Amino acid sequence: MTSNAPWPPRAGRPGLPQQVLWDVPQPPQPRPARAPGLTALLLAGGVLVLAGLALVVPFLLSSTGTGGLAIGFVLSLVPLAIVLGTVAFVDRWEPEPKLLLAFALAWGSVVAVATTTLAQPVFMAAFGPIHSDRDATLSFLATVEAPFVEELSKGIGLLVLFLAARKYFDGPVDGVVYGMTIAAGFAFTENILYFGRAFASGESSGSATGLVVIFMLRGILSPFTHAMFTGTLGAVLGFAARRWNAGLGIVAFVVGLVPAMLLHHLWNSSGESFFFLYVAVQVPLFCVAVAGIYLLRRADARLTHRRLTEYAVAGWFTPLEVDMLATPRGRRAGLRWAAARGRASAMRRFIRVATELAYTRQRALSGRDLTGYAIAEKGYLDEAGRLRALIVAP
Repeated sequence: MTSNAPWPPRAGRPGLPQQVLWDVPQPPQPRPARAPGLTALLLAGGVLVLAGLALVVPFLLSSTGTGGLAIGFVLSLVPLAIVLGTVAFVDRWEPEPKLLLAFALAWGSVVAVATTTLAQPVFMAAFGPIHSDRDATLSFLATVEAPFVEELSKGIGLLVLFLAARKYFDGPVDGVVYGMTIAAGFAFTENILYFGRAFASGESSGSATGLVVIFMLRGILSPFTHAMFTGTLGAVLGFAARRWNAGLGIVAFVVGLVPAMLLHHLWNSSGESFFFLYVAVQVPLFCVAVAGIYLLRRADARLTHRRLTEYAVAGWFTPLEVDMLATPRGRRAGLRWAAARGRASAMRRFIRVATELAYTRQRALSGRDLTGYAIAEKGYLDEAGRLRALIVAP
């Protein structure tokens, strides 16, 4: 597409029926959705965050001191920015609502940490080694308790999103995005603890070597560890979300916890073999994760193209528009074309609306979210027409 190409060749056929989901059965008396509204979800999340802060902040202060807390907070922003920047890149195709991403981040950084803090002594009392020395206890904490309790605490947040915000949990990429965001929050608070303790220890000994070493290990070399663990669970839940069912989601949650916990256990068990396992295991696993996310993104693009092609058959889009809206190269070309006319914002909105339209249809075709889909579809089609007219106006 060149900057002077006429776009679009046609703007849709007038007079077509507004309802084009011709192959989706409409229940005569649709039941209201059982999932709580986003407002209730966010309010409940806010209450949990406030309650969690009452536990987490005093714990951090007692462990690091005021200076350590401040230094740990600032240094922890570095790996947090790295992971959230990656999440934003992964989430470009069909961006998740910012409020839900904020919920995921808050869950990881506060609620999951508070849950872990409360559950740790209970887990140790029930399953911990009896009459063992300090080294054995620490080893059990790192290799057994932490993988189980931490991944469960983070994973509950994913399950809440899966059950309560199913409209925005469409597939494995969404699961990876939410999982990585929760993990980024958890690692952020955990890093405050580690960096703050190292700062306090170095301040008393007059050496900052320990802080530098732990910052390099956790903040630079391995900022994605928790993201890989919880992202794996998110991907498994995302595959279950393709054919939404609460029971299937619970099964997927339990199944997805297994690789998340095993990866966490492997990481925490590295000990003196850290650098060997880092190069021989963790780096290859990270490369596999990157390749997997790339393939999942490609699958999402193909799904969007298929659904929008069905609308093109009905006359709502042209084949040129479908290629522009549903391929990475087409989106880049369309944005350049619109930017040359000062309408990049409207084009981005057009792309977003078309993508939401495609996913609305996909949810209906898979038997999910049938209640209200016709109204939602008409709204997206009307908005797409309005944006098209705005973009091509003289």
